[in-house]
Amino acid sequence: MIQVLRSVSDGSHAQLVLHPPRALTARQFVQLFAALAGLMWFTASLAWWSGNRLAPAFALLHSFLVGVALRAVWRSGERREEIRVGPDCVEVLLAAGSSPVFRAHPYWVRVVAEKERVLLVSSGRRVEVGSFLAPAERRELAVTLEGLLATGNGCNR
Repeated sequence: MIQVLRSVSDGSHAQLVLHPPRALTARQFVQLFAALAGLMWFTASLAWWSGNRLAPAFALLHSFLVGVALRAVWRSGERREEIRVGPDCVEVLLAAGSSPVFRAHPYWVRVVAEKERVLLVSSGRRVEVGSFLAPAERRELAVTLEGLLATGNGCNR
């Protein structure tokens, strides 16, 4: 998901906030886990009634592993990137409050849109942005960045 935030009344500063797409909300993730664990424990109880005394232990282990996997998937969706474009500086921050991993004057920054990647390039430095976005969103990001850089420089690239 790409959010474009304008911060100055004349529109000279812009901030792009990139988030990976999420299919489920936190509540839906909990409901998914409950449904999977419920089915697993139902099957384990049937197996236990049939004589498999280890089924509850395997169900407990499986519940733990599914919970860890769903938690990892949820945490990967919390990633975010910020791209700040101003009249005198372009910055890329990989996490809120962190120091920029890329900083350059907008006049010298180029947007390179390859097949599966969007790069900001300046003075031999390169940084990939939006790697977690879908291909259509990456193309939209490249067009948006090119427009912001052209507007900031007062020219049409």
